[in-house]
Formats: sequence, structure tokens, C-alpha cells
Amino acid sequence: MALKGKALAKGEKIGLTAPAGPVGQERLDQAVLVLEEMGFKVEIGFSCRQKYQEYLAGKPEDRAKELNWMFANPTIAAIWCLRGGYGSPQILPLLDYDLIGRNPKLLVGYSDITALHIALQQKCHLPTLHGPMPASDLIEADSFTKHHVLKLAMGGNPPLEILNPGAEQAKTLVPGEAAGILTGGNLAIISCLMGTPYELDARDKILFLEDVGEEPYKIDRMLTQLAMGGKFSDAAGVMLGSWTDCGSEHVLEEIFERIIAPYGKPVLYHIKAGHCSPMLTLAMGVKIRLNASAAKWNMEESACFL
Repeated sequence: MALKGKALAKGEKIGLTAPAGPVGQERLDQAVLVLEEMGFKVEIGFSCRQKYQEYLAGKPEDRAKELNWMFANPTIAAIWCLRGGYGSPQILPLLDYDLIGRNPKLLVGYSDITALHIALQQKCHLPTLHGPMPASDLIEADSFTKHHVLKLAMGGNPPLEILNPGAEQAKTLVPGEAAGILTGGNLAIISCLMGTPYELDARDKILFLEDVGEEPYKIDRMLTQLAMGGKFSDAAGVMLGSWTDCGSEHVLEEIFERIIAPYGKPVLYHIKAGHCSPMLTLAMGVKIRLNASAAKWNMEESACFL
């Protein structure tokens, strides 16, 4: 059973943390400003001003300590990850999952933050939001992207039908219907967690996958790894998000048809979630109902309680 945090309300304080890559001061200032303009107070974590080994926002133990502290701090209503990049898998063994389970609250982010989505879902049964991050998305985000993440962070109104923004409809790869807990995220991160204590458990779940900047042969390699690891045979259904700068859509469709479709599970693709704009926010760790035949899905419950 999911252990949910409270829905976010305007005027509450957001903990801004950098569990992965660093940003410069100007970008940080802009990220704080956009959260304030959205109606929130901001607690800026020390990791947001750190840089370690050029590509990390501080040492792993410091980033983990900050995240633990933000969960424990009763004045912080929700936690928003500043950006992705790389670094979140490093802190998984350093997090206090008992402490987090005693202090459930929403965490928002995507890309490298997939590692946290998976760990918090599987270790704490805590739903999270796969959504835009201040420094990498919200500064330039369109109104739909901002509205949708706030809608889900503030409780939504399940059962809630989710549709792609604009005229770009999701597409059916394998027809059928399935229901289950939504899990997954960035393909590269899910691949790197295989064989670890944080390996994704796809059993009877709806598996969401997306990525950015990967050549088709790398997508093939990682999907093949997941297939050999039983993820597609375990899953109840599959949802495929954005694949920005990952080669031609035609080549990717052939890869999906060859590797994923033979398992016969309902598969929906071309979902506007992940590295794209406008961007849907997804509630990870809650039950959804996938209707791949009709190219739509419903949230059956909220990621937080009102």
C-alpha cells in the first residue's frame, strides 16, 4: 500500500535539492524565481551551490544527507530536484529509508532522478512525480507543463484521464488493456540499476520508459538487457515516452516492435513525457489503467492525499 505525502498548497515551502548534477549561480537564481512565481517559498539546499568532480552537485554523502534532512524537516512540504544529469544512483545506499517512510512527502524530478523514483517506490512504497525540474525545464517551460505538474502535486482529481497536450496523440503499438502501479522512467538509469539492490521490479506493473540523446543501437542494447532480465515478461503493460535526439522515429518503432511487442502486453507509445516540451507529469507508484487500444490511460488514484 502506498504511503502518500500531503498535497502541495500555494504558499508552502519547497525544498530545492540537487541530488545529481550542478548548476551555475545564474541558473539557480532563475530556478528559485520560477518556483516563487508559481506561488511557493523555497528552501535552497546547500547542494544547489556545490560542484564536485565537475559533473556532480557535491559529494554523494553530502547530497544524501541533504535529502534525508529535507524529508525529516517538517517545514518543507515537498522536495523538488533542481536538475538531472548524473549522480542520483550514487546516493541510493546512503539514504535513510526508514526516516523517509516516517516522513512521506512528494518528490518531483525525472531523467537521472529515476533512480530516486524507483528506490522510494520499492523501499518506502512512496509515490513520486516524474515531472519538470526548475533549472532544466521550468525556467523556459510552457503553461501546460507548469499547469500539469501543479495539478498532480496539488492532488489532482482521480480517476483522471491523461491525454497528450496539443494535437499529438499517443499511438498504439500493441492493443489491449491493463492496470497496475506505474513505474519506470529513464531507460539508461533503469539499465544501470540492473543487478543491484535497486533493480526495478516490473511485476504486474505498467512500465514507463523514455530517454534522450542515445543512439538507436544503445536503445536496442538497453531494451535487450531489460528483456533478458524479464522486465517485459513481468510487466502488465508498457508506456513509451519521448525519445528526443535518439534517431529517427521509424527506426525506434522497429526496435520497439522487435523487442517489446512480441511479449503481447498492451503498449502505448509517443507519450509526451520525459525530455520534451510540452511535458506531461506522471504519478509514479500509483495505480493507473492503460487502454492501449484507445491510446489513453487513467490515473486511478492521486500521488498524494488532500
